[in-house]
Amino acid sequence: MMNVGNPIIYSDFPDPDVIRVGDTYYMASTTMHYMPGCDILRSYDLINWELLGQVFEGLADNPRHRLEGENNIYGKGMWAPTLRCYDGTFYLLFAANDTHETYLFEAQRAEGPWKRRPIGGFYYDSSLFFDEDGKVYIVHGQKTLRLTQLKADLSGPEPGGLDRIVAVDEERINLGFEGSHMYSHDGKYYIFTCHMLAYGSERKTEVCFVADSLTGEFVGKCVIDDDMGYHNLGVAQGGMVDTPAGQWYAFMFQDRGALGRAPVLMPMHFEDGFPVLGENGKVPVTVQTVSTRPDHRYEPLNGNAFTVSSEDGRSLRLMKYWQFNHAPHGELYSLTERPGAYRLRSGKICKTVMSAYNTLTQRMTGPDCAAQVTLDGSGMKDGDYAGLCAFQGCYGMVALTRQEGQYSLVMLGKPAKNETIFGDYDYEVLPEEYGRVRLPSCVVQLRLEADFEDKRDVAEFFWREDEDCEWRKLGVGWKLYFKMDHFTGCRFGLAYYSTEQTGGTADFLDFHYFNSRKS
Repeated sequence: MMNVGNPIIYSDFPDPDVIRVGDTYYMASTTMHYMPGCDILRSYDLINWELLGQVFEGLADNPRHRLEGENNIYGKGMWAPTLRCYDGTFYLLFAANDTHETYLFEAQRAEGPWKRRPIGGFYYDSSLFFDEDGKVYIVHGQKTLRLTQLKADLSGPEPGGLDRIVAVDEERINLGFEGSHMYSHDGKYYIFTCHMLAYGSERKTEVCFVADSLTGEFVGKCVIDDDMGYHNLGVAQGGMVDTPAGQWYAFMFQDRGALGRAPVLMPMHFEDGFPVLGENGKVPVTVQTVSTRPDHRYEPLNGNAFTVSSEDGRSLRLMKYWQFNHAPHGELYSLTERPGAYRLRSGKICKTVMSAYNTLTQRMTGPDCAAQVTLDGSGMKDGDYAGLCAFQGCYGMVALTRQEGQYSLVMLGKPAKNETIFGDYDYEVLPEEYGRVRLPSCVVQLRLEADFEDKRDVAEFFWREDEDCEWRKLGVGWKLYFKMDHFTGCRFGLAYYSTEQTGGTADFLDFHYFNSRKS
């Protein structure tokens, strides 16, 4: 019996869609602009999870996805995936709000390889549903939820097939019905959807609509309204999954400030045809499950290494917990030129780190965490910046810079305009400098500590010349915010950019991730 506290993953894995295939659970999660994209995770107990990989290397070959000039897709890219397994084939479907396309992938194994298939139409926050008669449907939309029958090959709507509105939310609402998940159980049809109770509210809830048939009336009611005592941030957006023994669980997420959106697990049962979530209408502080493979050892969701050998042993690939800020430029980074190092090359002139190619990121974890790295800037040119970043729209960064052949360490930051979730979207505004120290060497060790306890959401930056020296703080404690301009939790970022001339290099070595900032 497994017993763990909620959130079960104290990290940014938003929009979870969970299925069970035999004795194995799989989860798909939103990755927005990060590449490779769409995380697929595996579990045998619904509590411990490991990364199997990502579904795609890139979505579109255009200047925005390649981060060319001042173009970007921050806060866009892939949103709210639906994961299903039908007749031995895995299906993954989502919409991208920047291209306004729907993307459908299929695979014979959840770990891939995944192959993209054509599908016509734009289906916002959609959920695939395979009925018992073999027909396939999709529920989609925001505020107005529509149920549409697809062709048998999923290539688009079925001519003359079912296409109907199943629910319409109020006009004056901050967040209308969205993030739908559709199922059938015991002769009834279920659509779970995210919702906000009233205009002006920021608290998410979950509504479930139930019908006796796909053509009948879908009757809805709120099935969970709880913030777990955490700053009026509700638990929502997910669905249901059963165990091999027949127990039911609901799997959703909770906004956790700058950390991002963390998955939450609740026991569930049915009364009068409706799902009943949690305990006495609340998300339990702890949750229990039974593992189908109690001896399985899970790979960590964070780690230190940059690379691992490919399956054929002939090359190196990035560890699965690393992702680029956008589609990478392969000619501008190397995993092999300096063994053990992540080498970045400067490929364009940038105003800020937001436009830098190939920033390598890894999720932060709560309630607090830290990371440190050695930076060798011997290949940098005047006007270059390279360092360790608290990567988000209102970022903070400790960076090595070179000016007139001299090296300095600076703490930079782009302050938020306000404390709301609404993004600033001013990616090219020059950062402010909050600390500077001259360095005698081009090699320095950098450290970032993040504190998310009780939504403090503060990052602090440190440096030392080598391991024999004490860590010294640089700059100020940096306030972090979750905003819609990135729409993701804050991440550790290894970044390098040039403000005057291109062609330089920066090497990152000896990265270390710590589950606690006190480590």
